[in-house]
Amino acid sequence: MTTYLTTPQGRHIAYHRTEGRGPGVVFLGGFRSDMTGSKALHLQDWAKATGRAFLRFDYSGHGASRGAFVDGAIGDWRGDAVAVIEGLTDGPQVLVGSSMGGWIGLLLARDMASRIAGVVGIAAAPDFTERMWSEDFSAADRATLLAQGVLLRPSDYSDEPYPITRRLIEDGRHNLVLDQPLRLPFPVRLLQGTADTDVPPSVALRLLDHIDSSDLRLTLVKGADHRFSSPACLDLITETVEQVIGLHEAAAAEDAAE
Repeated sequence: MTTYLTTPQGRHIAYHRTEGRGPGVVFLGGFRSDMTGSKALHLQDWAKATGRAFLRFDYSGHGASRGAFVDGAIGDWRGDAVAVIEGLTDGPQVLVGSSMGGWIGLLLARDMASRIAGVVGIAAAPDFTERMWSEDFSAADRATLLAQGVLLRPSDYSDEPYPITRRLIEDGRHNLVLDQPLRLPFPVRLLQGTADTDVPPSVALRLLDHIDSSDLRLTLVKGADHRFSSPACLDLITETVEQVIGLHEAAAAEDAAE
């Protein structure tokens, strides 16, 4: 049975929550993905086995959530993430963001830092709409998008092309994280495959240089692609989450002792 949360904007978000101790972990999925992917389910299995609170959900227009994909944009999906964190979790959370979810996670980490224990980005794709516009689109693509409001793009993951809307591009420009200082006062871990052609390692290196954090590390996995879902990659994700949780708990214990 699917459980829904109604956001302040009236969107209906499907979610699955695993009860456990804090700090909890929230999985933020990628563009056109859903909460039934291998990374989300692997983290859920880990959370159940370790007694850790865990939350996975679908953005509006994704997976089991209501709404049409073409009606959504980065700001909407960021709002969905804020709503589920505020409505369904308690205390600090470790954000695990995959691809676009890495962008959403960085926005949340910047804007609601008091609720964040740490960030783990998996092939994080901050500001990808701007790179898409300036680097991937031809002049004809841009003209079509401006004139018709939507552009159909071929997909490596589906036989069906996926729509890129003019609103997605324009809204993305109001949610950029690489165009201004990004101070994150908690552990940040970036995981990146060297064989990722959707979000190349150069994006992770730029993010590493851009984020201002006293505890920031990038791990490159040779040969891993954008899915980052081999057994070794999945284990690396949970190991990294455990490390971030351990750092948060150690800092909290130190603060309590003072």
